Amino acid sequence: MSSFASLPTVLVLAAGRSERFRAASGGLHKLEALLGGRPVLAHVLQAVADSGLPHHVVRPQGAATAGMGDSIAAGVRATPAAAGWLILPADLPLVRADTLRRLAEAPACPVLAPSFEGRRGHPVRFAATLGGELMALQGDRGAASIVRAQEAQGGLQLLPLDDEGTVLDVDTPEALAAAQVLWHARRSA
Repeated sequence: MSSFASLPTVLVLAAGRSERFRAASGGLHKLEALLGGRPVLAHVLQAVADSGLPHHVVRPQGAATAGMGDSIAAGVRATPAAAGWLILPADLPLVRADTLRRLAEAPACPVLAPSFEGRRGHPVRFAATLGGELMALQGDRGAASIVRAQEAQGGLQLLPLDDEGTVLDVDTPEALAAAQVLWHARRSA
């Protein structure tokens, strides 16, 4: 097991506008939508707490909401001593705590992404050496440009995991319904 100081910090990105979900649900923010009687965000925060990893939640600043790139940059700036970062969008309510630990404790590489049945998911782990690039992000694009650059240089690794929660985000009410089905299946297993 790795020492706490050498583990990446989980950045929970909870500052988004939830435009697609709001448009389809009559104005409800996806992080406030209920899954198994609890808000989506509560499920994510519980998994993070259960992982035992250091973490930081990026929330909207005042009335303004930020794009994913802005949120990542703000989270990295707020955690300058981190040993790296696990970037976790707050709309993945079924990601498991053991998944977070496995990603955090995997061998070092510039970028590590989970995969489930061949699909790349979240959270994505970034080495501390990429902090400057992460802090320079802006707008809605997130860190895709950094991931692509690392992939081109051989710095991206995938970690196959048996956790559908890494690819099941709740951007729409239909996706929330799919998450509800998986949540019930996990509880009855």
